[in-house]
Amino acid sequence: MTKEELWRAVLSEIELQVSRPNFLTWLKNSRLLDAQDGTALIALPNNFTKEWVELKYHKLILGSIRNYDSTTRKIEYVVEGVFMEKANRSKAAKLVARRVSEGQLALPEIKVDPETNLNPRYTFDSFVVGSFNELAHSATSAVVDVVGTKYNPLFIYGGTGLGKTHLIQAAGNEIKKNYKDKVKVKYVTSEKFTNDVVWAVKNNRFEDIKRTYRGVDVLIIDDIQFIGGKEKTEEEFFHTFNALHENNKQIIISSDRPPKAIPTLEARLRSRFEGGMIADITFPDYETRVAITKTKLQDREVALDEKIIDLIARKAQKNIREIEGVLNKLLFYQATYNRTLDMAFAEKVIAEIAEKAAVKVSPSQIIRVVANFFEISPNDLVGRQRNKEFVEPRQIAMFLFRDLLAMSYPDIANKVGKRDHTTAIYAYKKINDDVTKNPNLNQKILMIKEMVSSLG
Repeated sequence: MTKEELWRAVLSEIELQVSRPNFLTWLKNSRLLDAQDGTALIALPNNFTKEWVELKYHKLILGSIRNYDSTTRKIEYVVEGVFMEKANRSKAAKLVARRVSEGQLALPEIKVDPETNLNPRYTFDSFVVGSFNELAHSATSAVVDVVGTKYNPLFIYGGTGLGKTHLIQAAGNEIKKNYKDKVKVKYVTSEKFTNDVVWAVKNNRFEDIKRTYRGVDVLIIDDIQFIGGKEKTEEEFFHTFNALHENNKQIIISSDRPPKAIPTLEARLRSRFEGGMIADITFPDYETRVAITKTKLQDREVALDEKIIDLIARKAQKNIREIEGVLNKLLFYQATYNRTLDMAFAEKVIAEIAEKAAVKVSPSQIIRVVANFFEISPNDLVGRQRNKEFVEPRQIAMFLFRDLLAMSYPDIANKVGKRDHTTAIYAYKKINDDVTKNPNLNQKILMIKEMVSSLG
């Protein structure tokens, strides 16, 4: 197994244990440069990130690496740019320099297009379409055919790990392929956009921001929910949006929730987003999860027993990223030990991943998440009112107490307005029965669980 494959497997495991914003901010852009003599050498993009990762995530990273390579005893962190410039001044650089002298590349080839920020591995051909994402896929395909004149803006939303980034980058790659240099495409995360605005404020360079973002024909921005509440960033994006939209330039946006459910977003931006096409990506059903698993195996040119594929599809229900995490670990063991995986071993690996990804939250946090989801106050959720708009959220909260935290019925009843424990029993059984029959309720439960998981 190469160091790139090892690090991909490690990141997949870590991603299940930290919140999505923290993973994107601190760990997504890390790389494993070398792993030998019991030392793993990890590159990070800047000194601030290096110091934060060392302080906050060192134990987690070391533990995850040791799950795959038990010989690792130590981790060294370097700032990638500084490391490359001062190679002769660090032990890390000597390790890589030795690899170069042996005819190997010091760093893996960077595949992301520096001009567009698009990753070429995200294509429509590798995007598995099912009932859960059919509308979003159709809308995105229509945008590619008539850039800037239909579904503008296009707003794609859905939970973490459901393929939003894949879809919107696939649109960018398809536009780039179809129109060559006639259409200028730019993909950016909201984090990068925010960082650019902060830099512009600090250096009084707003003209640079305008040239960068208003001079494109297609702007694709990922995870727009993170700009909510950031006044300067929202203002700049509002003006960028208007400048592009007025000139029929295509805008494609992704978010983990619809515009109306981003409470910190300015009303004028929310209005702009709602003026275009809004399409959701829900959670894949069993058949689609099987298809996704087989597609990913095909991409890697490896095979697994059909029973193990069935096990993965049944156990990895949360999102596509969870499927990738399970596959990475299973394939790592298959390659490392050069053995065919059996069901017993596969079940053990999947159980270990599930245990590490277990949600560790408090009842009060669940109450807040459920209340925010239904746009009611936590006091109303646990109060005595029997208004219709409070009943379902209250029952869902009680269901989650039992389902996620394994609380006793008396404890659940006490947390939700000091009710009788029979109320908690009724709520749990009702939601547990209805969730298998009501797709809309199932979708709500899954989305709330996703929001709860992000608190970890």
